[in-house]
Formats: sequence, structure tokens, C-alpha cells
Amino acid sequence: MTIGLVGLGKMGGNMRTRMRNAGLTVVGYDRNPEVADVGSLEELVAQLPSPRVVWVMVPSGEPTRATVTALADLLADGDLVVDGGNSRWTDDEDHAAILRERGVGFVDCGVSGGVWGLENGYALMCGGSVEDVALVQPAFDALRPEGDSGFVHAGPRPGAGHFSKMVHNGIEYAMMQAYAEGFELLEAADMVDNVVDVLDSWRGGTVVRSWLLDLLVAALRDDTHLDGIAGWADDSGEGRWTVEAAIDHAVPVPAIAASLFARFSSRQDDSPAMKAVAAMRNQFGGHATHTEPPSGGSAG
Repeated sequence: MTIGLVGLGKMGGNMRTRMRNAGLTVVGYDRNPEVADVGSLEELVAQLPSPRVVWVMVPSGEPTRATVTALADLLADGDLVVDGGNSRWTDDEDHAAILRERGVGFVDCGVSGGVWGLENGYALMCGGSVEDVALVQPAFDALRPEGDSGFVHAGPRPGAGHFSKMVHNGIEYAMMQAYAEGFELLEAADMVDNVVDVLDSWRGGTVVRSWLLDLLVAALRDDTHLDGIAGWADDSGEGRWTVEAAIDHAVPVPAIAASLFARFSSRQDDSPAMKAVAAMRNQFGGHATHTEPPSGGSAG
């Protein structure tokens, strides 16, 4: 199979290497000429045999929309575009419609695996028609982990793959928050001599073992108390979209919502909400307020 790949950053570059290692021919384009195989989208399309398949790995939102729109003008009936970025699932319907006007197929694919995907393979969740998915299957087989898991055709509707990946990332938010809170409690309680070894022991045989726990232990081996990391956590969008979708469908997701809000809290050096709580406690109970965080604390 010959496939075009647009976007050769941390994910796209490794995906190109993994597909090539599996015997696929990959023509890559990136705005950075140092990593690109061709100098433009036009050159990329010209080097692909028909039916042409172009996989897009650029940031979600306007960069993806602009790339899809440009490809719609360059591709022809029977060709196919795969959006493997972290697009919002509602955008997929628009992108599919833009391409459909030119007879070009569309597959959305949520990709998970991060920088480790080159070695371990990528989990792939795709949406699109059976025929379009079959056209990309050699690439899916090259990218997925070895074995029977790691790939799913989530459904025929545009957005099925990205919706699945969105929910996956929402769950990831909650899992990371639970591990983080457990780590903080172990550190604060002064009951455990070696917190890292306790977490490490959970990696074998326990019901909470996971790759995220492996990564946390690895980080703590490098920096036992995480002194070199600021307590600020960004969110890339999928957590917000998961909570919004849950609201739209009246599905309670308290753990995922709380983990998202915890990330917002991490960005406040001096929380206005906690100032309001302190002020109310002072008003109703005469509890003391503080101009600086005290060294200890009390219940109430």
C-alpha cells in the first residue's frame, strides 16, 4: 500500500516510521521541510496511486479543516481522507460533507499510544463506511499493536471513531486523577516509608494495575517527590468534550467531570473559590481567615 501522511510531528513522524517498517510506502508532507518527503500537498497527491489515501495528522480545529478543504480540491472520485488527529467528533460530519461533494471518502480515526506507539503500536478507533475502512486496513494493521486487540471499527457514521477516542480520554482523565490523589495521600499521611515502592507493588496482580500506573512509577523513580514539576495540568479538549456530550445525553459522569475541574484548579496559585469558602466559614462560624496558607490545618 502507498499512503500519504500530512503532519510529521511527534505522532505523525513515528507513525510514518512504523508503517514503513511494516512494508508500506509512505509519502510524508509537513510544513517543516527538514522532515518532509515532498514540498507541498500537491506534490504529495501527485505521488500517490489511485485510489489515493491521505492520512491527516495535524492539530484539531482550523488546521484540520484547512487541510481537508485543500485536499478536497486536489483529490478525485474514489479517493479517501483519514483524519487521525484529535478532532472533535462533531467536526467530522462537516469534513465528510466537504469531501463527499467531490466523491472523496472520509474515515475518522482516534489514535492512542503517544510517543510509545512506534514501539508498542497504536490503539485505533475508526468511523466510516465498511468500504472506506477496508481501503485503509493495511495502514491500520501496520499501526495497531500485535494481537487481536487495539483496533475497532466503531461505526459507519462520521465521528464514531473520534467519539470513542474522546470517551477514552475522559476515562483517562479520571484514572490519572485517582492515581494522583492516592499519591498525594500516601505522601501526606506519614505512614509509609517508601511511597514509590508502594505504588510499584500495585503494578503486579492488583486490580488497579495499568500502563498509567507504570508511567507514574517511572516518573517518581526519576523525581521521588516531583519537585521538578509545577502542579499545573493542561487539558487538550477531549475531557471538556466528554463532559459536554454527557450533559447533552443526560449521562452522569461525576468522576470525569471532577477530574476535569481539578485541572482547572491546578492553574490557580491562590484559588478564588477557596477564598470564598474561607470568607463564608468566617461569617457563619467565626472561623479564622489567613493572609497566607498556614503550615497545618484543622477540620470544620
